Amino acid sequence: MKQYVFTILFTAAVTFALSWTVWRLGLKYKLYPGIRERDVHKTPTPRLGGIAMFLGVVAAFLVSSQHPFFAIVWNEPAQVWAILGATCLIVVVGVADDLWDLDWMIKLGAQFLAAGIITWFGDLQIYSLPIGGQAVGSSWVSFTLTVFSIVVVMNAVNFIDGLDGLVAGVCLIANGVFFAYSYMLVRDTGQSSYFNLASFIAAVLIGVCIGFLPLNWRPAKLFMGDSGALMLGLLMACSAIAVTGSITPAMVGDNDEFGRSQLLGAFIPILLPVVIVLLPLLDFGLAVIRRMSKGKSPFSPDRKHLHHRMLDMGHSDLGAVLIFYAWTTIVSLSVLLMYIGTSEGWPGDYLLGVAFGLVGVVACLVVTLLPSRRPAPAPETVLEDAE
Repeated sequence: MKQYVFTILFTAAVTFALSWTVWRLGLKYKLYPGIRERDVHKTPTPRLGGIAMFLGVVAAFLVSSQHPFFAIVWNEPAQVWAILGATCLIVVVGVADDLWDLDWMIKLGAQFLAAGIITWFGDLQIYSLPIGGQAVGSSWVSFTLTVFSIVVVMNAVNFIDGLDGLVAGVCLIANGVFFAYSYMLVRDTGQSSYFNLASFIAAVLIGVCIGFLPLNWRPAKLFMGDSGALMLGLLMACSAIAVTGSITPAMVGDNDEFGRSQLLGAFIPILLPVVIVLLPLLDFGLAVIRRMSKGKSPFSPDRKHLHHRMLDMGHSDLGAVLIFYAWTTIVSLSVLLMYIGTSEGWPGDYLLGVAFGLVGVVACLVVTLLPSRRPAPAPETVLEDAE
């Protein structure tokens, strides 16, 4: 565990230092776009935080290559280089979009190319789903499913990038829960090493979010932009797919292996990776339906995302962000507690997770539907970017 703690602290320190540098350079050389019609903030703010975040990720991977604890993943480095190469591509395209507003077709094409690099050259694919012992039908089905999954998660995370500290905080919570899950999963399956790619990526993303948040907290001095949000979504998808590769369908279905005695236990390994991005996926799905029903591109910008609706209900920008944090925490922790409850020694006991989830959802609903009566904040502190 101490190796993961070091990874988090190191990545956070590097990301914070680089974020501060990017912020200062962005102000000095005016590396920010003009105010767009859909923007609510009135003060030009650098959107190049994704560069600092990406360099923090690269630094963490390079340091890990020199540490014997992480040597297992570097025995087959093609996967790591494919992930880093695809991430670099996404960051470059994201930076170009943050500066010059690229056409959405160019961005989408780059996303599919990046997902293809990871899937084809990195051989990181969804080969099996731990649901009822089912394996993916063929190699092309596996390739297609993996590529589309990566692209969807990337866009889902990017779509909620609209309030100061929202994406960084939500991803910090989600990856924190996912790290705990993936670490316990390795322990429960009795593997000889507690290292796995999924846990490492989650730890790196925790460090990146911790390092970036101080400059992104309200009022934000630096935005992560499309480069940062798409990068977070890409790497979160990679860590989730890496988990599916470490679990065989037969293993999940074996009660002696996992101590599961109820049907839901077989769904948890695939359910939790989805749940941690549930709110972004919900917002993404609603946006696509809303825009296509009006004959528009699913990527055309508007001001009807979930966080926009919360502001319209009367929540302050900080209040809306904290509510998103609460929802993410409640939903992801409840499923994690279900997983803990189904581990050996707690066979089939979901009561703790279910109770936590029910109480938490009710509390979040009350807070969400009964917003504060405080006046709305000044426009320049509200929106980071509305996709």
